[in-house]
Amino acid sequence: MNEYNKSIIEQGKAVLGIEFGSTRIKAVLIDPEFRPIAQGSHTWENQLINGLWTYSVEEIWYGIQNCYVNLRENVKAQYEIEIEQLAGIGISAMMHGYMAFNKNEKILVPFRTWRNTNTGKAAAELSELFYFNIPLRWSISHLYQCILDGDEHVKDIDYLTTLAGYVHWQLTGQKVLGVGDASGMIPVDPNTKTYNAEMVGKFDKLIAPKGYGWKLLDIMPKVLDAGEFAGVLTEDGARKLDVSGRLKPGCPICPPEGDAGTGMVATNAVRPRTGNVSAGTSSFSMIVLENDLKKPHEVIDIVTTPDAKPVAMVHCNNCTSDLNAWVNLFKEYEEIMGMKVDMGRIFTNLFNHALKGNPDCGGIMSYNYVSGEPVTGFADGRPLFVRSANDKFTLANFIRAIISGAVAVLKVGNDILFNEEKIKVDRITGHGGLFTTPGVGQRILGAALNSPIYCMETAGEGGPWGMAILAAFAVNNPKKMALPDYLDEVVFAGNTGNEVAPTPEDVAGFNAYIKNYIAALPVEEAAVKFKK
Repeated sequence: MNEYNKSIIEQGKAVLGIEFGSTRIKAVLIDPEFRPIAQGSHTWENQLINGLWTYSVEEIWYGIQNCYVNLRENVKAQYEIEIEQLAGIGISAMMHGYMAFNKNEKILVPFRTWRNTNTGKAAAELSELFYFNIPLRWSISHLYQCILDGDEHVKDIDYLTTLAGYVHWQLTGQKVLGVGDASGMIPVDPNTKTYNAEMVGKFDKLIAPKGYGWKLLDIMPKVLDAGEFAGVLTEDGARKLDVSGRLKPGCPICPPEGDAGTGMVATNAVRPRTGNVSAGTSSFSMIVLENDLKKPHEVIDIVTTPDAKPVAMVHCNNCTSDLNAWVNLFKEYEEIMGMKVDMGRIFTNLFNHALKGNPDCGGIMSYNYVSGEPVTGFADGRPLFVRSANDKFTLANFIRAIISGAVAVLKVGNDILFNEEKIKVDRITGHGGLFTTPGVGQRILGAALNSPIYCMETAGEGGPWGMAILAAFAVNNPKKMALPDYLDEVVFAGNTGNEVAPTPEDVAGFNAYIKNYIAALPVEEAAVKFKK
């Protein structure tokens, strides 16, 4: 038993980060030196109901409560104690989407997640109105699409927020949102660190003929910078989080953030000319900008860091879901062969074997489109594996093609940044499940982006660890350091992680892969049109 960790928890000095991912809700408890000392998780899945991807409110609360139970069990197993008090908490979640409530705090329509692509008309009209790329998944796109569709509930909206903002509100009573997550509701002005006033005015003028009893700012969360006071855990909030009743109320909860912001923090990528790639169920790259882009690009979103610096974001709806499905076939094979199944070993062996494949995957291609993929123009998707009779169909090429397919769309978007916009970046850091096997995901992503990729030892911790750091920044920053300095000097102390650089052959091979990938997109289009 680690007596130091036990004493940290007993004294209420540990900080908790919780993140709602697409397939898992994860909790990470850290000590004052930012080291993870306990973890918990809960597995969940979105549902397609009436053509829209959603999670119910009941699933949200069952999920976070079960995740916290799992954390408590982990603490008891390691340290033989209960969590009774925390130094701070941070809540983060998959960004964007649509959660609308009436004045009685009742949700008006089921939560619409980032995965929905039904907002094309709204996003296009708003992008033209604002002269700013408004993605399909942003909250303002969902709101305006509901208005265009004549949805009855719109007139009754009293509060509109994201998943992270909703959970924070229920735990603290505060209707606030971190600036990074807020920038995925409607664009934020980095100078004022709140919603862009000109765009808010244009939107209000646009919908004025509808005669709603609200204006946009009436229903939006207050925007907070990283480290600002965002409320404390209430008695009701403590009971909602810890059903055992042991957790005491009163600890501060920092501004809630989106998973993009926590990824930037977890990879120390909040300064201009730094970037990160988060690769899990979905994937996205974040490059912190020195200057504005020359023009809007439909596949590049402009959001902000948790301290309001502009960021170019390439968001891909799909990443590891199809990869995981293929690996599960190998799990089934081991089961029917009577072998002892170890998923970690399966992933590690397959990933390492992929590096023995041809850099161009032998001509094989994989489209991981479990859902639509806006970057390549697909409102709907079909997972698809493509090869010709003459391709080099080996296990190594097969696995390498699946991994390459998981990051192919990222390359399409980032080629615009690097080749057209001439954006410069000094360091790109990866985190998330794709990088759990050391060196493999880094090398293939590096080939895609033609850049070295760094990974921290905490690459697999990802967002909840980053959220815990933001909570620590809010409650333990006596020198009032700026977030970039706090990360550089206190959290990471100069550590940039392990670097893996692609070989010239890797880069040339991935360029050949992506050329074939783009040329064969009509095959994916035909698959989407096929109805079972």
